[in-house]
Amino acid sequence: MYGNANVRRGGPLRRYVVWLALACAAALPTAWAGEIERGVLLLRWGDARPAAPGQAGHPPRFTAWLDAGPGAHRRLDVAQATRAAGDLYALANRRVAVSHAAAGKRGSRPVIDAIVPVDHEAQRAQVEGDDGRPRLAAPVHGSTRWITLMCRFADMPAEPKSRDFFQSQYGDAPGQLGHYWSQVSQGAIDLAGSQAYGWYALPRQRSAYTGAQADLSLLFADCVAAADGEVDFTGAMGVNLMFNEELDGYAWGGGACASFDGAYGCLRATWNPPWAFLNLAALAHEMGHGYGLPHSDNSDGDADTYDNPWDLMSDAWRHAGSDPVYGLLPKYINAYQRERLGWVAPAGRLTVQAEDIGTHDVMLDTADMLGGSGVQLLVLALPTQPDPFATVVYIVEARRRTTPYESNLAGDAVIIHALRAYGTTQSLDSDVPPATYSANEGSMLRPGERFRLPQGQHQVDVIAATATGFLVRVGPVARVMSSPLPALVRSESGAAVSSPSRPLRHPHVNRHR
Repeated sequence: MYGNANVRRGGPLRRYVVWLALACAAALPTAWAGEIERGVLLLRWGDARPAAPGQAGHPPRFTAWLDAGPGAHRRLDVAQATRAAGDLYALANRRVAVSHAAAGKRGSRPVIDAIVPVDHEAQRAQVEGDDGRPRLAAPVHGSTRWITLMCRFADMPAEPKSRDFFQSQYGDAPGQLGHYWSQVSQGAIDLAGSQAYGWYALPRQRSAYTGAQADLSLLFADCVAAADGEVDFTGAMGVNLMFNEELDGYAWGGGACASFDGAYGCLRATWNPPWAFLNLAALAHEMGHGYGLPHSDNSDGDADTYDNPWDLMSDAWRHAGSDPVYGLLPKYINAYQRERLGWVAPAGRLTVQAEDIGTHDVMLDTADMLGGSGVQLLVLALPTQPDPFATVVYIVEARRRTTPYESNLAGDAVIIHALRAYGTTQSLDSDVPPATYSANEGSMLRPGERFRLPQGQHQVDVIAATATGFLVRVGPVARVMSSPLPALVRSESGAAVSSPSRPLRHPHVNRHR
């Protein structure tokens, strides 16, 4: 068994072995004691302010930490952790077990070979979805109360905005965060009870916290400690930290741990300099990281992850609507990442299997449709890989320019994303080579246009625009073959239809040839 690379380097079999070991933790031999660590997985994404025209932007930053309690906060190797978890982002802010294996070279530090959840959602990690990819992400539902803490550096007295301004950001009117998160989650979450407090004086000067990279843990601990006498953190999901000056050139989102009301705990967190909190798009992007959402990308293959304007979790700044009080407003998040958090109803998701040779007409509702009866997430599956985390799927969704959040999109169109290894989604376009920024016509499918998946399993035709989105047709790519065509059957209307290998069951799908 130990000759299998999946066992040695965190593949699916190795992860299953660790699940079994943890389930039987009481019976573990002493030799395991130094090989498995438990704690809260803290992922942190850093996002730089967009560069001025003609100037190069700064790349994103990403760090991973395991917090096992006060004074036990250890940084993880990102590359090792990503491979070992399969879908590292789905485990953000959750209790996990980290398993280590001996490195290949004598004297080298052990390497991470598996990261698995051990919280109350751990059973979900062993479920494989109908698209062949494991389901690790824990749903986020109900009230997600956030607390804003406004903190100023000891040597910088400026207070850029009032407490009333930050409190109003949580409002439920269109263009405010309470309304936005309720809309984008299809009513699955709200920000009820969210409040703002401050300004609080930090105990240190700015230079004590900043440098090449800000000390996010110290900033979080000191800001929370300064507010702890006034603020009741009971029931809070996250903390939005607002600072009166620049940090390290970045705004950050993810998770952090500190002492709250005398007890140590971990919450979702954001760290925002003034340029971030003056634009709800930037603040919502960091809160998205707090909810565990990673960056998305486009398919041009470069290192710029901010080149997909169809997703708040890529380019929050361009093609965004605006408000005179709250600056740039957030766009929607791509449908697959919303579904990972439980924000797409099961009736709004439809999967076409890789081996399905039928042709299907699908009524595709736009992302902003609340309570619609059509499909909002159309998944085109490819063959499952030996490591299911490497299975690629394609996501088809409809977008249209509507106020306030989608008013400045590049167009009304069907958009396709590819979900690749480690849970990164990339918007696709038909240009060769792909455009460096996906606001181009090639990234948008309009009525009369067709997109063929590179692997050849499916093609997508946009038939027409509808009152709620688009009518799309999904079918196999035409091939020249000597074998007979699929058998035809007759529908109740008398039209000839092909029988797909795995029938689709959705009230707004028609199957035909």
